[in-house]
Amino acid sequence: MRNRKNIAFGTAILVLALAFGVGANQWVEPGESWAAALQQTLVNDTAVANLAEIDPTQELLANLYQQAAPSVVNIQVTATMEGQAQGGLPFPFGNGGSGDVPVQGQGSGFIYDNDGHIVTNNHVVENATSLTVYFSNGMWSDAEVVATDPSADLAVIKVTPPEGMTWQPLTLAPANGLRVGYTVVALGSPFGLQETMTTGIVSALGRSVPTDSGTSGSSYSLPDVIQTDTAINPGNSGGPLLNLAGEVVGVNFAINTTSGSNSGVGFAIPVSVIEKIVPALIADGGYQYSYLGIAGTSVNARVADEFKLDANTLGIYVAQVVANGPAGDAGVQEGDIITAVNDQAITDFDQLISYLFNATTPGQTITLHLLRDGKETTADITVEARPSPTVAQEDGASQMDVSLSEAIRIAVEAVREAGLMDNVEGASAKANVTDGRAVWVVTLTNSSQTGTVVVDGTTGEVLELNVG
Repeated sequence: MRNRKNIAFGTAILVLALAFGVGANQWVEPGESWAAALQQTLVNDTAVANLAEIDPTQELLANLYQQAAPSVVNIQVTATMEGQAQGGLPFPFGNGGSGDVPVQGQGSGFIYDNDGHIVTNNHVVENATSLTVYFSNGMWSDAEVVATDPSADLAVIKVTPPEGMTWQPLTLAPANGLRVGYTVVALGSPFGLQETMTTGIVSALGRSVPTDSGTSGSSYSLPDVIQTDTAINPGNSGGPLLNLAGEVVGVNFAINTTSGSNSGVGFAIPVSVIEKIVPALIADGGYQYSYLGIAGTSVNARVADEFKLDANTLGIYVAQVVANGPAGDAGVQEGDIITAVNDQAITDFDQLISYLFNATTPGQTITLHLLRDGKETTADITVEARPSPTVAQEDGASQMDVSLSEAIRIAVEAVREAGLMDNVEGASAKANVTDGRAVWVVTLTNSSQTGTVVVDGTTGEVLELNVG
């Protein structure tokens, strides 16, 4: 017992020596930097010139920040809007507001090119009546919205750079240059704290996240989304996610949270999406997405059991075919299993979304490989441009005051508060009319459950809730 006390006492002395000793006989005075003292510490009787020699990452991150921070901006917004951002996130607006009542909010963005263009999220500038961009040097400039894309939650705004300011666009990283485990850096203004830097890793790649496509009642997903444990909070929206070369690998836009703040699961729009959509927004005011006109789900054990499929059948179960859509016109039927596109195997819905975005354009003909009643068949489909949000208003969606993303947020909260679904892995919503009332019919799924929540499209009231 006495020996253990001696060991503990000796350890305490060692810790104190490491914390306070400089060389053999010096102490760090109050207020003196511990890091500065450490730089002068003798290691094996050899002076360490600077901290970077002990941990080169320190210098790398510091230089990255110094290089990139001047290209990241804070966007102050005045808007009239109702609801919250995608995924139920309370940013950029936290003050409520509805109708014509103005609300104040803020988000982030980054300098895109030498023509005054800045990239941010659609949900940062949506319904904005005025925009003011603040730069890292304290200067500011009024901005105007060039174009937005709710389906990708991207927007381009434009400013006239202040006189005397050094204008530094960020560089986009090569597509497909990330791997799970790579270190990434987020820059932005979480909670209004400008020029904040956080670090983490790429937690997963190839996620798909439901996005708000306006009020057409259609539900779409954004492909190839980056998942990261980098701290992302309200106000980081629209800011860049960078690799260690200081190149943009994504735009931060959402977090998975029940509290409204970071829980270690953040999402960024990938550079593969940015490099297609942003130039189209600048040049044409919009981007044309490929469209098949189907709704479905990845085949898993539950789906296979429900529809009497062979075990470990991989593909997409077609649950709905849009009348007069490309797939319907080509003969695709409800109950078909999509197993490949143009001879590329498709094992889940995320892969199909990614393939359509990255490898097809409207007007192109593709071949779907299908299983129908256990037999293989094919369908040649001419891909069309995705219908605009103003099409098909007869479903009552034009009467909606509650957005698609807000309806999903309400539905998720409802099933959690009722104790029926603790974990929601997928969500979609479709506009409908019930008893003359415009509603959102929200479908929520996890590995073992499916829930249906009917949300009033005007008030946001939960009218019906079923989980099985």
